Amino acid sequence: MWVGYIALFGTAVQTGVVMVVYLEERVKQRRAERGSAFNYEDLVQAVKDGARLRLRPKVMTVATIVASLLPIMWSHRQGAEVMKPLATPVIGGMISSLVHILIVTPVIFLWLRARDLPTSSETGKSNVQ
Repeated sequence: MWVGYIALFGTAVQTGVVMVVYLEERVKQRRAERGSAFNYEDLVQAVKDGARLRLRPKVMTVATIVASLLPIMWSHRQGAEVMKPLATPVIGGMISSLVHILIVTPVIFLWLRARDLPTSSETGKSNVQ
């Protein structure tokens, strides 16, 4: 059972790191395009673009792992009682990591990067129109 958790944690951390790298690259690219006009809306769009680039690879990874482990979960043959405790946490964890990597990670990334953006009072502009 612990082997399943170790494999799951390794895969989840690796895909999380790759997601953050993609988000960072998109933010840098958008910041270079917009220069000093880079604002919160640009940050949101950059995060969406970066997350969208990772959507297909992450879904394919999860689908492949789940599809390969489902026969183990359904098996009643010899050795299945040893393999089921390995497959169970990996299947559940991969599905939850799909949600975490594609939704939670970009939201937290956006929240942390938004704190670094200058507010309108810091740039000398007035919010009153």
